[in-house]
Formats: sequence, C-alpha cells, structure tokens
Amino acid sequence: MNITQCGIILFVEKYEECVAFYRDAVSLEVAYAKDSLTCFHFGSAYLMVEQDGISSRQEKRRDQNPTVLRFDVANLEAAALELQRKGIPVERQSFDWGQIGVFADPDGNRCELKSAP
Repeated sequence: MNITQCGIILFVEKYEECVAFYRDAVSLEVAYAKDSLTCFHFGSAYLMVEQDGISSRQEKRRDQNPTVLRFDVANLEAAALELQRKGIPVERQSFDWGQIGVFADPDGNRCELKSAP
C-alpha cells in the first residue's frame, strides 16, 4: 500500500455552521469545496466536512462520537484566548502529561487544543 495522504471525514448536521466554524474560528484553510462537502488543510492531512451527520446541543458523549479533533498549537493559552474572543468557550484541563483546552464545534463534536511538544 502506498498511502499518499491521510484524512478525516466528519459528517455534520449543521453543515454551514460547521464549515464557518472550522474556517473562521479555528482558521483552517479551505482546500476545496463542493455542493455538500468542504475539505480543509489539516496539518499534513485533511479534514473533510460533509452533510448527513447528527448534531447535539452539547458536546457529544464518547458513545455518540468516539473521535476527538486535536489541534497542537505553539501556545495553548494564546490559542484558547483567540477562540474565546470569537465566542467559543474553552475549558482548560491539566493532566500529569500536560494541558489541553477543550471546546466543541456547532454539532457538538469534541475538539482539543494541546501545546505542541
């Protein structure tokens, strides 16, 4: 197998809101867009947002969505403050291995910030 790129496909119900969230709040660059999907650059991979998912009013439980989108950032506090200025609440959590900032997209999919090593 000769894999040339990896990606994640995220099915969402609130398609337009989620596209705006990842583009404008998280600042991912759009690689391309078609009728019912938008593909973002996601580091060396891609994040494809497509219609036909199910949203939740709050962060989805692991049994509803066992995947977390992790964004390694140079400065966790600065990235969290940037999201908060855009109206996105970020909950900071500390562990023996480091800190994360937890937030959710408009569909309730869990996202995390983590300081890059």
